[in-house]
Amino acid sequence: MNDSNGPEAEPRGGVSRAARSGRLSARPGAPREQAAPAGTHPLSVGPGHETLLHVPRGYRPDAPVALAVMLHGAGGTAGFGLELLLSLADAANLLLVAPRSQGPTWDVIAGGFGPDVRVIDRALAHVFERYAVDPSRVAIGGFSDGASYALTLGLANGDLFTHVLAFSPGFAAPPVQVGMPRIFLCHGTQDRVLPIEQCGRWLARELGHGGYTVHYREFDGPHIVPDDQRHAAVRWWLEGA
Repeated sequence: MNDSNGPEAEPRGGVSRAARSGRLSARPGAPREQAAPAGTHPLSVGPGHETLLHVPRGYRPDAPVALAVMLHGAGGTAGFGLELLLSLADAANLLLVAPRSQGPTWDVIAGGFGPDVRVIDRALAHVFERYAVDPSRVAIGGFSDGASYALTLGLANGDLFTHVLAFSPGFAAPPVQVGMPRIFLCHGTQDRVLPIEQCGRWLARELGHGGYTVHYREFDGPHIVPDDQRHAAVRWWLEGA
């Protein structure tokens, strides 16, 4: 990456206008730099910014792969975000990017867009410069606060994200709505953290009323991500099932 540390130059000591508006500028293209080998690697996107990348064993530069940005819940780490789909990544040939929020949770929940949008944009720019990504299979997903943030950024950046994978979200607050990404949403009927009636069911109805294609699932359980829901989300994303 260039010295601006991102696809768009930023004001000195601040955050770009695009980041403050929740918009991402990085886009897939022809890789220009050497890729890292298969496995999980830290990404260098700036001092103190923890971001992980997982390259599947089957990655080949001549065969563009699906990519998912995966976001942890409140108080989590990049590793927690990565683990949401890590067990499926090699078999499904998924490229995974997992940043850590700059605060206890994601910026829009903590007060406004900016720091986390910037880090995600930098991470994606880094990945797109090195890996062949299928632009028709670019997803953003997460759990709990991470799912809320995934919905928020996904709806604001539907010209980049084709799919959103929301595991037990609480809300969606896009500053603008761009494009029409397809949405997978699941929620536990026994969720005491983000109750299903006020969160999952309400979101599914509202998104459907907004014209979005929503694949909504409920499971009998608390505020967790069951393995069968992970499998269902990936199968729906990659196969349309």
